[in-house]
Amino acid sequence: MSLYGMMRTGVSGMAAQANRLSTTADNIANSDTTGYKRASTEFSTLVMPSTGGSYNSGGVTTTVINSISAQGVLQYTTSVSDLAVDGNGFFVVQNPNGTPFLTRAGAFVPDGEGRLVNAAGFQLMAYSYENGVPAATVNGFDGLEPVRITDGQMTASPSTEGYYQGNLPAGATPVAAGDLPTTNTTTAQYTSKSSMVAYDNLGNRKLLDVYFTNTGAGTWQVAVFDQAAATPGTSFPYAGGALGTANLTFDNTTGQLTGGTDSVALTIPNGGAFNLDLSQLTQLGAGFTVSGGATNGNAPSTIDKVQISKDGTIYAMYGDGSTRALYKIPLATVQSPDRLAVLPGNVYAQGTDSGDITIGFANEGKLGAVVSGALESSNVDIAEELTDMIAAQRSYTANSKVFQTGSDLMDVLVNLKR
Repeated sequence: MSLYGMMRTGVSGMAAQANRLSTTADNIANSDTTGYKRASTEFSTLVMPSTGGSYNSGGVTTTVINSISAQGVLQYTTSVSDLAVDGNGFFVVQNPNGTPFLTRAGAFVPDGEGRLVNAAGFQLMAYSYENGVPAATVNGFDGLEPVRITDGQMTASPSTEGYYQGNLPAGATPVAAGDLPTTNTTTAQYTSKSSMVAYDNLGNRKLLDVYFTNTGAGTWQVAVFDQAAATPGTSFPYAGGALGTANLTFDNTTGQLTGGTDSVALTIPNGGAFNLDLSQLTQLGAGFTVSGGATNGNAPSTIDKVQISKDGTIYAMYGDGSTRALYKIPLATVQSPDRLAVLPGNVYAQGTDSGDITIGFANEGKLGAVVSGALESSNVDIAEELTDMIAAQRSYTANSKVFQTGSDLMDVLVNLKR
């Protein structure tokens, strides 16, 4: 073994412990950083070839590993836009240049344009409901767009579907075919009547009159009219007739629908196609009962507040009490999260050994849930870091003694001639 080799080994050890101290310093500095993942220094030997009785000292090499897969404790807040992932998965964000990244730092706040931006300036990405219920692009970021919520613009959505739940009396007296509501005459008769609110393309409220008429044992006719078209002071006839009709058949033994038609298709005046689901109706030995009913759509209104569900859906709550799904937040994952490339701003990119990025929705497969009003704390343990710091300091000192000893021996060798 050469004296130079011994000194190089000591330098190798000091450099390794310096790396260890560097990661420890970084961990302590970021112990309060939202979503920060602890870095650790792993050591491996560097062995030099030796021959006979001669030993050549090698050294030590280091590899920095980030504990990205280890979840930190969730700390709850009062802000709806503070987000955390309870389980596996990462939020997808982009920088101002539009480059996508992954992160667990979910301290998002609206900027001047209504975009949700975290403390490092990265914008939250999600799928929009503008073109219907979104589907995740498994192997890419296509279809994602920055979440942007503004409350200054009024919006209105037409009704496209609704449902009606209740009971029709089994002992009702049938109405003759010539007197059914569909005849739209002044002599029209019916068994029961109810009304529902729907919305047209401009958000105007449209009151729909729904008539239930018994036509025989277990058979009913349902007819829907626009209340605004009713004859003043009465109801029939309605201008323009019925918006939609359907014939229902019930099993006289169970009181349940026996198949066939279970909905009414119609077109709302100045609106679009509307489907009224009647599958939850029953025909039992009780009076006419309305137990539930609702339609989608909303009147012109501004966003009053926002709610985010555990599946990542962002809902707008309007001033009139209606709700509307705006975005759905996806979660991304890789085969080996600890091998992701760590970048400034507490974000990650695909690494050479991390595996490909796949995207899905919360609570699907191994992906966790999105928690609104919570932030994931750093997974750094201060006590452990201080212990590692003391151990690294002692090891650094020991390696420096090896170097110092080699240097002293070199001095002795150089001064032998004297």
